[in-house]
Amino acid sequence: MIDRRSLLARSALIGSLALHPGLALAAAATNRRLVFIILRGAMDGLAAFSPLGDSRLGALRGALARPPEQLGDMLPITADFAAHPALAGFAGLFKAGEAAVVHAVASPYRERSHFDAQNILETGGNAAYAIKDGWLNRLLPLLPPAPPPVAISAALPILLQGAAATTSFAPSRLPDASASLKARVAALYEHDPLLHRLWGEAMATEMMAGSDNGPGNPVALAGTAARLLAQPAGPRIAVLDHGGWDTHAGQPVRLAAQLRQLDGMIAALKSGLGAVWGETLVICATEFGRTVAANGTNGTDHGTASAVLLAGGRVAGGRVHGDWPGLARLFEDRDLMPTTSLNAVLAGAVAGQFGLDPDLVVRRVFAAAPAPAMPGLIRA
Repeated sequence: MIDRRSLLARSALIGSLALHPGLALAAAATNRRLVFIILRGAMDGLAAFSPLGDSRLGALRGALARPPEQLGDMLPITADFAAHPALAGFAGLFKAGEAAVVHAVASPYRERSHFDAQNILETGGNAAYAIKDGWLNRLLPLLPPAPPPVAISAALPILLQGAAATTSFAPSRLPDASASLKARVAALYEHDPLLHRLWGEAMATEMMAGSDNGPGNPVALAGTAARLLAQPAGPRIAVLDHGGWDTHAGQPVRLAAQLRQLDGMIAALKSGLGAVWGETLVICATEFGRTVAANGTNGTDHGTASAVLLAGGRVAGGRVHGDWPGLARLFEDRDLMPTTSLNAVLAGAVAGQFGLDPDLVVRRVFAAAPAPAMPGLIRA
């Protein structure tokens, strides 16, 4: 028999924050923070960060080689590359030494299925669905003790799935419960050790996250992640999803909107993290790039190499890393040629961020598709 008290307790738990009970409210052993933003849909890295002085870009892309007139011109960030004007904030961080780009990056995957490529991005493997856990979950046993990483989403992404404890937090779309209701629920759970602890942790996390969550707004969700990570007792790792990068048609306007949102997400992270920004690494990666040439609907199709964005106070900024292949020779005569392994970038970045042996990270985290960890991404 389920009595009224049990029914109320279960209903309240289901209706409250969907948090893993492992979200312990104790100080972490490291101050270093990591935010991973998954850019789902294949971001056009060539449009986000364009080479300067390469005539083939205009010849192959036509009008797509230029941003919409109302946004202004590309923003030079080095002698060889310019950022899309919708990334003005990121370009400012780049100039300040708090952001960097790794270009011509690709995972081992060479087909063009979003689902398969995203699975490989998240598992760190060399074949879709060959590995069941995420590479970030496999990294956790190598890190100092800390509250479990949090995904700011309704479902836990593959990136965080695995044996190590992780959690997710989805700001509610329902009206906020009144303080009196929360107090009554707390009193109801007072003599139940398990439910009392769960409710207390949920309420503490809600307070850390803040109430101005703007459900569904990527910039607001980034602000939520920042508020959680900024707390001394909060998690040290957060994962965010940012979809909508599949720009087959009408790319100039659509891509500008996507890049502006991403720029806002990074700005919200810096603002919300405050002083902790100096201990933070933000990685933004996508499953693959897009074709160099424009298609017939003013867009681009699924490609191969793209760009990884790095930001934060820990980044060795102001540089475009990687071996730029140019556009004279394309992969399969259509895509930006991949010259840098995505796993090499990820291994080098997280090893540098958390002070780990890069070779150990490659062996333990990316054993299925190993590549020498890329050096020089993080400040010494």
